[in-house]
Amino acid sequence: MTAGDSGGSGKAKKQADGGKAVRRQVAALPWRVTDRLEIMLVSSRETRRWIIPKGWPMAGRSLSAAAAVEALEEAGLLGVIDEASFGRFSYDKRLSQGKTALCEVDVFPLRVIRQRADWLEKNQRETCWMSAETAAERASDPALAALILEFARTVGT
Repeated sequence: MTAGDSGGSGKAKKQADGGKAVRRQVAALPWRVTDRLEIMLVSSRETRRWIIPKGWPMAGRSLSAAAAVEALEEAGLLGVIDEASFGRFSYDKRLSQGKTALCEVDVFPLRVIRQRADWLEKNQRETCWMSAETAAERASDPALAALILEFARTVGT
């Protein structure tokens, strides 16, 4: 499936090599250039870990458009999102009753134009602009940290 595909509705699943269902998610990697490249991280709602805005694919929207919606809802961000995924990382999502699900996340860079003064999850999350190096240090997942550093190398600022 390409970045322009709708991705279906709900929690897209595929089988991992071990037979365990893998859930697909989409994420925005918010970035801007001031005097340097900066990445925005947002806190997760429950554990307050530093992450990027992410969620499930949305029916009727491309994967990149769904990622842009997540950035708007979770961080109030508006900007230009790449149609192509920059990369992918996997993590174990915590579910109810102590269960986990393996999620594969397609990441779409979002060049941020502005942040709204108010947005849907403003009172549930913190947002913070930081250097790519600091974002990689604070990112809750090592694979996300590596992806942030790789993105910084490609932007070259």
